[in-house]
Amino acid sequence: MVFLCWSRPSREEQKSCINKSGVFNYDNKYKGATAKPASMIKQDKDLLDNGFLVNHACTLVGSGHDTFERGKSALQNWRHFNLDWAYVDPNTPIQRAAKFCVCAKTFFPWLLMPLEVVYVDESKKSNKSLASFSFGSGTLQGHLLAGEERFSITMDEKKDVWYEVLSFSKPANILSHVGLPYVLMRQKHFARDSTLAMQKHLSTKLDSVRSDP
Repeated sequence: MVFLCWSRPSREEQKSCINKSGVFNYDNKYKGATAKPASMIKQDKDLLDNGFLVNHACTLVGSGHDTFERGKSALQNWRHFNLDWAYVDPNTPIQRAAKFCVCAKTFFPWLLMPLEVVYVDESKKSNKSLASFSFGSGTLQGHLLAGEERFSITMDEKKDVWYEVLSFSKPANILSHVGLPYVLMRQKHFARDSTLAMQKHLSTKLDSVRSDP
């Protein structure tokens, strides 16, 4: 089962996709695994032995408390999906059990890929960072891939602010099996474009603040 749309998917079409998507398409024992540090995920033998591939990108996007708060707000409003070729309904709440669609334009018409928020985590003054906000989403039936993805914004002890994308996934159907090299390329393409979208958003916000009288 794959969800396709010949034109940019409407909210009604996204809702229909979500209603048909059912449950998670990966093992429950892996739910919430992306809450772990990236270094642990990359060395998780169980994940790797079961065919999951890890994708990770972490980029400096600014510094200071204001940048962190703007970055957190950007994630909560899906600014990291503000792309020409992929988007999420910005009204989707970032809360546990919220279901949503990633709509992406690739070789095919628009693809609708259903997911569900598995966890939302916010912490301050932890061992390795002064503040962090993250959420992880798991793939549902009908998604091209099976796995989980985390987006996070973190401020470290030096007040540097980092945007991070971490995922583990494997093909969920024959289409993604056959096109796996292309799918992996698009994952890296998304991580790059999403990072650029966050950098642009935070830079624009900073310029706006600086120009205020």
